[in-house]
Amino acid sequence: MNIFNYARKTVLVLALMLILTFTTACGASQTQTSNPARITQSSEYNQLERGNSKAGQDFGDWVIKTSKGLIKDAYVRDRNKLGVVISPKVLPTEVKALTKSLAQGFRHNFPNQDLTVLVYAPDKKLILTAKYDSQSQQIDYQQAS
Repeated sequence: MNIFNYARKTVLVLALMLILTFTTACGASQTQTSNPARITQSSEYNQLERGNSKAGQDFGDWVIKTSKGLIKDAYVRDRNKLGVVISPKVLPTEVKALTKSLAQGFRHNFPNQDLTVLVYAPDKKLILTAKYDSQSQQIDYQQAS
């Protein structure tokens, strides 16, 4: 592996871990909205509603803002599911590390529950699912088939 690629990957992972772990993305608001997320289907890309709660909306907005272009879209559902659409800037070898960082930040903002992080390619196809078990504090990764 080229030393430049290794250094780039390491810096990216460390930066994302620090950003997502030590920054509080949203307040203690636990307000739930009564409207389900509206997703319109058309030939052009439409952004998803970021969250179906105020805390989820805030976290989704924060993920987009702090990702520095690595994540094109994000949403939070039911305070335990985070879905992200990565940009073409993210190399295939960086997806798992990015997912781990996202799971750590998500866990920090929505503690004491099992969490799921769904990672979609730029073409909106699911590529990786990470399930965090709050009891064992382990993340199980599943490649999409």
